Amino acid sequence: MPRQLRPVGLDFVETAPVRLVFAREMSAPPDRVFHALNDDVPGWAQWFAAVTHAESVDDGAGRAVRLKGGGRFRETIIAARQAEVYAYRVDLTNAPGARAIAEEWRLVPSGDGTRVQWTFAVDGTAPFRFAVRLARAGLGRAFRDAVGALDRRLSSRRSVGPDAGGQQ
Repeated sequence: MPRQLRPVGLDFVETAPVRLVFAREMSAPPDRVFHALNDDVPGWAQWFAAVTHAESVDDGAGRAVRLKGGGRFRETIIAARQAEVYAYRVDLTNAPGARAIAEEWRLVPSGDGTRVQWTFAVDGTAPFRFAVRLARAGLGRAFRDAVGALDRRLSSRRSVGPDAGGQQ
């Protein structure tokens, strides 16, 4: 049964009771990474293994996401600045004990590529907060695997583009 979460803004990413922060370098430039995050929402299921379905809703102002294991989320985009930041909050979920959830993907140029920093910020019941803290290693691994898969996806698309002598 879906439950309504507390609406939060971008500041929640810095003030949440539980904040998990992960970072990884990518070879793709920030504008390509931003495009994959913001403009190709259905593509998330191709590179983020935990995501089984993602779609834009509300004329692009939100997302509906399903995860392996049955997690469901209805989200609102709270920040989308080209090649800089993509963030959303969860409005509805079936996750027990959650009160507020926001995620931020911060993109920083790094040489020819991008340093991607993902912050997972939550509030909830004591058992929920405890479970999220326990999940840190698994979430970190999921992030690293997802960013690696996204980087490979973006690199393979670049190699078949007109600059590489391929056909589009």
